[in-house]
Amino acid sequence: MSGSSFAGVGEVRAAHRFDPGRLAAWMAAHVDGFEGPLTVEQFKGGQSNPTYRLSTPARRYVLRRKPPGVLLPGAHAIEREARVIAAVETAGFPVPHVHALCDDDSVIGTPFYVMAMLEGRIFWDATLPGETPSARAAIYDSMNAAMAQLHRIDPVAIGLGDFGRTGSYLERQIARWSRQYLEDEAAGRDPHMDRLIEWLPAHLPASDETSLVHGDFRIDNIVFAGDAPDISGVLDWELSTLGHPFADFAYHLMMYRMPPLTIPGLAGAD
Repeated sequence: MSGSSFAGVGEVRAAHRFDPGRLAAWMAAHVDGFEGPLTVEQFKGGQSNPTYRLSTPARRYVLRRKPPGVLLPGAHAIEREARVIAAVETAGFPVPHVHALCDDDSVIGTPFYVMAMLEGRIFWDATLPGETPSARAAIYDSMNAAMAQLHRIDPVAIGLGDFGRTGSYLERQIARWSRQYLEDEAAGRDPHMDRLIEWLPAHLPASDETSLVHGDFRIDNIVFAGDAPDISGVLDWELSTLGHPFADFAYHLMMYRMPPLTIPGLAGAD
């Protein structure tokens, strides 16, 4: 599946429609500087939490909401996502500014938040076709620098000391994944997975530090400046928590090892 199929906007899908008039009235009361009329379109991406482009004559916004219907407990935590974005912005980390959060289902049917729309480039192909080798290197370096900046933020200092459990993050993750694999007998067994379940707990890193982790740090969740490798904003914080920074780094490394299927990957590229 090509990531480019998630690019752009279109008509709001039937299952995700709502009354734009009610939203406009809410924004007039809660978003500084908002003036209609309002046009609503839906991004093709943002599959987990439906995401919309809101356009007015003066500016554009982005709306992220919980999907309608029955949800698993703790899933699609829009309120949590808005909280972490607003918090890391105070530390100077590049994210869109969150204008307002709404937990009132009566406005559009589910909780949502409205943030600034960042203009720039999103790369759906990790090989960065059309870029020079030096430009590619600068873009990858910007990703590494942003990750290092995130992991240097003190969660307590920005009000996120309670954003997750501290300590033993990798151990807890491996135990959860192993339990889920072993309990799902219908999925079958793979000898490589069985070997990993034995190997990983015996090779945990000696350090047990805790930092903010993004949880989905990859190139297509980042907006880059239109004419430079600088990062304008990191998106999609739904999986963020307190954890070991190695988790973000290992997830980022998948880009270098995975083929370009469901995520932008570099396997097989020159």
